[in-house]
Amino acid sequence: MTARAKEPINRLCLLSAAISLALPGCGTGAPRDIGKTMEHAYPGLATISLGQAVLAKLPSGVLLRSGKLVIKSRELDSEIAKAPAEVKAQLKKNRLFILEQMATGKLLAEAAGKEAAERGLDVAGQDDNALIRGLFDRLAAGLAVSDSEAAAFHKENSDAVGGAILAQVKDQIKQYLMQQKTQELASGYVRRLGERIPIEVSASWIKTQATLARDNEVDKARSSGLPSMVDFGSAGCRPCDMMAPILEEIKKEYQGRANIIFIHVNQEQVLAARFGIQSIPVQVFFDKTGKEVSRHVGFYPKDEIIKQLKNSGVE
Repeated sequence: MTARAKEPINRLCLLSAAISLALPGCGTGAPRDIGKTMEHAYPGLATISLGQAVLAKLPSGVLLRSGKLVIKSRELDSEIAKAPAEVKAQLKKNRLFILEQMATGKLLAEAAGKEAAERGLDVAGQDDNALIRGLFDRLAAGLAVSDSEAAAFHKENSDAVGGAILAQVKDQIKQYLMQQKTQELASGYVRRLGERIPIEVSASWIKTQATLARDNEVDKARSSGLPSMVDFGSAGCRPCDMMAPILEEIKKEYQGRANIIFIHVNQEQVLAARFGIQSIPVQVFFDKTGKEVSRHVGFYPKDEIIKQLKNSGVE
């Protein structure tokens, strides 16, 4: 099917199910944006759980505050210091992403406890992991994958499954698609955490981090005024290698009308983690405002890419 991104990305994606995309933008930060949500002031900057967090003037050194949870700058610096040397420079430009990772588990546990209490469930004695697992189990209870969905995936990715017929791999495909659906559901829930519990982040600190975090090829494309397609992949991954000549053709054909970008996930581990990349290849389509229109996992034929580019507003 699809290749798994290497382990360093998995280590960075502490809550991979909760990673997703939103809009880009050009907020100007404190003090003008005090009281606004992150998503309002800096669309798309927060990609995990802080989109609905409120920008606030916090005490010196405090980056985030939510109930009893307080995260300080020295704690974040300590986390970065533990990271492998090859990604430290990337992490220093993406401190907000690390802050989101540090906060999300605790924020989720608080929200899960609140949700359980509203349902009248007895969760006394459960640790954070159990609370979160129970929450997502309840949320995913109604999910299902149909035979037609499995067949469509098999048709699009027949080479990636080694030429096996549908009957041989249908169960594995269904399991894979169920994992995707569960991740998408979890991502949506986590993105809205700030609607369920009060979260404050330092407005002045966020202003600085916004400039640093957007200094990359993907965010520059999203703010260019053109629709964009970003292909996240890696050399040596068979479906990724199959995509390479297609991307080159489309890049030439749509020059000046769309941005066609390839991101090598093993060289841009933090950027890939920020955009929730767990399997490769992944093609993410954005409209001219930088809003994500759609994404696809696995090999994607040229004609389907062109359809999605048109859906993204390419003329």
